[in-house]
Amino acid sequence: MAITAKQVNELRQITGAGMMDCKNALVEAEGDIEKAIDLLRKKGQKVAAKRADREASEGNVYSYINEAGTVGIAFALNCETEPVSNTEEFKKLGETILKVAIDNAISSKEEVVEVEVDGKKIAEYMVELSGKIGEKIEISDYAYIEGEQVVDYLHGTSIVVLVNLAGGTGEEVIEAGKNVAMQIAAMKPLAVDKDGIDIEVVEREKQVGIEKAREEGKPEHILDKIAQGFVQKFFKENTLLSQQYVKEPKQSVTQYLDSVKKGLTVKSFSRIGIGR
Repeated sequence: MAITAKQVNELRQITGAGMMDCKNALVEAEGDIEKAIDLLRKKGQKVAAKRADREASEGNVYSYINEAGTVGIAFALNCETEPVSNTEEFKKLGETILKVAIDNAISSKEEVVEVEVDGKKIAEYMVELSGKIGEKIEISDYAYIEGEQVVDYLHGTSIVVLVNLAGGTGEEVIEAGKNVAMQIAAMKPLAVDKDGIDIEVVEREKQVGIEKAREEGKPEHILDKIAQGFVQKFFKENTLLSQQYVKEPKQSVTQYLDSVKKGLTVKSFSRIGIGR
């Protein structure tokens, strides 16, 4: 049957798919709009499956802090190329996901993709856009934090940090949290303190220290002591509270927070980055 330009345009307005994709779907569906929509969805699913093993290393980050400053949400929406990350459709999808996460207080990416908006799951919207642009789309990282004072920091559209502070609230504490969040964005600590480092990582660092000392010709009976020093250096460089505070290297992050408010500390944090 003949497909009119009006039908093609109507389908395009509904789905956002390309003109030729809409026309071909309508031809296959014999002019039935609903069947054509299903066909376009299936095409999107096929594209998404075909590109499942591709690396989605571009995209944008999003974050939200509630008015009370006690809840923070952040995530990264990824695609394959930078031009796609700058399109209005991709940005709109990210904003939709953020609104869904906020409205439903969602704590994981597995939950957020199952939420329905206007009769379709977020996962379906992602698949459809993937089919339209021909790129893999995924939520690579997602964080939900509740605490006494939660602060966020966005570094452009590529890095977002959530920091959960304990021991104080208010403007001064929020400013300190922002400073610590910038530290996290730049220095990439592995954990808040040494208790957050996996024991296997600690053991691996200890073995590296032993082998390095052995290669330098140190006596066997002092290798373990040297390795312990190696591990302590690792903690200082890779745990947030022990790191040198970047804005004042003579202080550790712990000392900086204590100077802002006695007993102020970081309970947890999340750093989400696009390709970083």
